[in-house]
Amino acid sequence: MKTYTLRTEQQLNVPADEAWDFLSTPRNLTDITPPQMNFKILSIDDDRSTYAGQIITYTIQLFPLVRFRWVTEITHVSKPNYFVDEQRFGPYKFWHHQHILEPNKDGVKMTDIVTYALPLGFLGRIMNKIYVRKQLREIFDYRKKAVDILMNKKGKAEGELKVA
Repeated sequence: MKTYTLRTEQQLNVPADEAWDFLSTPRNLTDITPPQMNFKILSIDDDRSTYAGQIITYTIQLFPLVRFRWVTEITHVSKPNYFVDEQRFGPYKFWHHQHILEPNKDGVKMTDIVTYALPLGFLGRIMNKIYVRKQLREIFDYRKKAVDILMNKKGKAEGELKVA
């Protein structure tokens, strides 16, 4: 199985507990996911902050006109330092996403490390090169802009980003 890694970092100019409260609340995913993905949470076992064992079910649109049901489990939590979500059912053969928060003098550095694998062997590797890697980068670029607006209170250019 060929795995790939996407790593992003972002400075958040807020206290670590404020960053944790926002990022560890599953319902906030809707606000930081690109609208074209038609992200919808179908079920969540409760509205508490993320905890180990929490199951989240949602649908996403990764390709035009193709929706996927995705089930993730929060497998590790160390408040306010990190949490990990892993796919239990969905479009990837393997998905492991680490959300790491490191306090610093300016607030907190947020690091996301996504390790993933695609199904279909050779075809999956081709899809990663021509589509998936680029799409994931765009999703996390959007997320960075959304988090800047929501947490760092940075302005946005007209029409650049629609955040509820």
